Amino acid sequence: MLTKRIIPCLDIKEGRTVKGVNFEGLRDAGDPVELARRYSDEGADELVFLDITATLEKRKTLIELVKRISTEINIPFTVGGGIKSVEEIEELLKAGADKVSLNSSIVKDPELINRASKAFGSQAIVAAVDAKKVDEHWDVFIKGGTENTGKDALKWMTEVEERGAGEILLTSMDRDGTKNGFDLELLSQVNKRVSIPVIASGGAGTIQHCIEAIKVANVDAVLAASIFHFKEIEISELKRVLGAEGIPIRPC
Repeated sequence: MLTKRIIPCLDIKEGRTVKGVNFEGLRDAGDPVELARRYSDEGADELVFLDITATLEKRKTLIELVKRISTEINIPFTVGGGIKSVEEIEELLKAGADKVSLNSSIVKDPELINRASKAFGSQAIVAAVDAKKVDEHWDVFIKGGTENTGKDALKWMTEVEERGAGEILLTSMDRDGTKNGFDLELLSQVNKRVSIPVIASGGAGTIQHCIEAIKVANVDAVLAASIFHFKEIEISELKRVLGAEGIPIRPC
């Protein structure tokens, strides 16, 4: 079995790390460069950087910040936010990103996944999906969770795999920032349909939540923000407990 990954997430707004609940009520969580360095030193397996208002504000991801972070860490680094073209992806990869996370742009132009995976390899392309339950199914939301596309999230995630995405970063908007646990039903449904790695996002509040996401929903990685930013859970302790549970994990 492949080792499971622990991934802190830096949601960036105006050059600062922020965190909210259900995509709203953002509060400052610190300097992203300092946090990135800390997580790299503490044993995080990867790091995700999301410029969360780039699409809404119709601007590019903060290239200079990406360059600064990439020089401070020695772990894989995924960057997302406002990326709309193969050229922008190339610019970010050259700036130090190992992968790019695409969300709103691929919903509007699904062929971008095909073009990007052909140009850079599927391992560099992460399909980010913000899903929220509407009636009895999950819809795909874009533009920082502000617009419901009406797309069926499960069908969409099957499509992104077929088009060449190498990984899915799945955020439950219903659970985001609540610390009530990951959406195990949603994650389990996705893992029944796709064979590429799925990163669970939205709802981490305890170590037990991470264990459940891996053991019950069979995710490949757990992503969290506030529990790490505010030191509610230490990465080393999380990894120690996961290892004691028999979950394969890379040591700190």
